[in-house]
Amino acid sequence: MQKLFVFLFVYVCCACYAVPDGFEMTVLTDEVPNARQMAESDEGILFVGTRRLGRVYAVVPSEDASSKPEVVTVATRLTMPSGLALIGGDLYVAALNRILKYPDIATTYRDNPQPELITDKLPTDVHHGWKSISVGPDGFLYVPVGAPCNICLRDDERYASILRMDPSTGDTTVYAHGVRNSVGMAWHPTTQKLWFSDNGRDWMGDDLPPEEINVVDEPGAHYGYPFVHGDDIEDPEFGDQASATTNYISPVVNIQAHAAALGIDFYTHELFPDKYHNALFIAEHGSWNRSSKVGYRVSVATFVDDELSYESFIDAWLDGEVVSGRPNDVLVTRDGKLLISDDMMGRIYQVSVSAN
Repeated sequence: MQKLFVFLFVYVCCACYAVPDGFEMTVLTDEVPNARQMAESDEGILFVGTRRLGRVYAVVPSEDASSKPEVVTVATRLTMPSGLALIGGDLYVAALNRILKYPDIATTYRDNPQPELITDKLPTDVHHGWKSISVGPDGFLYVPVGAPCNICLRDDERYASILRMDPSTGDTTVYAHGVRNSVGMAWHPTTQKLWFSDNGRDWMGDDLPPEEINVVDEPGAHYGYPFVHGDDIEDPEFGDQASATTNYISPVVNIQAHAAALGIDFYTHELFPDKYHNALFIAEHGSWNRSSKVGYRVSVATFVDDELSYESFIDAWLDGEVVSGRPNDVLVTRDGKLLISDDMMGRIYQVSVSAN
């Protein structure tokens, strides 16, 4: 039987971070350069993708509580392998136009494992070509294909969409249309519906259009891009081409323009206070072309008396215009902690309930 591991704290003074009362944040490891999407195995091994470095890492918990986790390079020389997901014991990696499968990864990650090719038929455009993938309740992969531009319209319906992919064949259908650039998906623990982040277009000013959190109520629905953004904001280039017969789906949460809402995850454990039961945590990567910076934080959407409320959770990486980190993904661990990847500093942070 494989030995189960539990993630251990590598403690860094939590007073350095602006965390809510009752919580503490520590650095699990700072040895994962360009850390992007995370996936946790049943054995407690954390797999982490990258965008720029072409690597996949394994963060392996130590059996000694005083030791840091070990970081192992699992794969190299891939093209933007930012997206990871686990089905059973197999690791799926999204690398631009390819979906790769690493079988039985918890036992092979140290041995230069060679992947099986699921498909190489996805678009090869680098612009918005990196992917954050998810596994649905149906056991299928959900794979976003970003628009290959800031704002444009292409004949291939896979662009600006989320695809539903058979993990055994790579065959796809479009699950959501009009999605400019989703870099985060999660499944609501009660409704089992897909929620996803979507980054709004650039060059409409500091405050338009918003970043979005959306919900798929009906597969095949259209979320607006490139015709409308947010709550029915017409695009200056494509708004006049909007269909009068199409119901463009509005977001359930609008987020400050340019905050770059990326990874999301629902909190499904009991350790955090009741307020956070089934709450959606959101990694806001931060702006790159706004006159004053926004984002660089983790926010949360909570459900109180069936009302959805959005607020900052950890606002620790932006001091004025000085940036000290860029949250990329969030992951709720099997033992109820919240992990945050930071692709600027190469860190994985761990948020838990304070012992005090």
